[in-house]
Amino acid sequence: MILNRRNMIAGLAAAAPVLAASSLPALAQQQVSLDQISAYLNGLQTVEGQFTQANSDGSRSSGTIYIKRPGRLRFEYAGDDTLMLASGGQLAIFDPRSNLPPDRYPLNQTPLNIILERNVDLSRRNMVRGLQVQGDRATVTAQDPDHPEYGSIELVFATNPMTLWQWTVIDQAGGRTTVSLSQIRLGGQLSDSIFNIESEMRRWERR
Repeated sequence: MILNRRNMIAGLAAAAPVLAASSLPALAQQQVSLDQISAYLNGLQTVEGQFTQANSDGSRSSGTIYIKRPGRLRFEYAGDDTLMLASGGQLAIFDPRSNLPPDRYPLNQTPLNIILERNVDLSRRNMVRGLQVQGDRATVTAQDPDHPEYGSIELVFATNPMTLWQWTVIDQAGGRTTVSLSQIRLGGQLSDSIFNIESEMRRWERR
């Protein structure tokens, strides 16, 4: 259902902070450091692949994802024209069943900004609220330390080799929206035009 999906996507832009169970003093005991994870994220230039989204209402959706750091992201949902774009400091959600302009949010007021910002530094004071390592998996819970009201994000990495394969955003009601990545291709050429919100708005107006 498009409305439910739109609500879940909007949750990416209006999540509330949830803290992980692990405590900061435990970080020093982990084999994976925040500096290693930050360096991995900063080394990502382009990402192209498939995603599966699991929503808190039990619904699931899938599609194609494109990331071009810093600051650009595109979710294309399979089965309809639902689209989410991040670029130019904005996050825009295009709903094919609405005659209204896309919903837009400042990107730096969303949890996604943590992985899209130019210089990721998870070791910044109070940014990471938990790091758990179990086997070859590391889970980081992070939020903007200056604006915890913007929400939190749980990033899940495979550690051998280091690979981002899942993230979860938690909304104000405690609902969880989880995005899992697959068939990932790194370092390809992605045109800036596919992330252009204004251009996409003009295309939608001609539909």
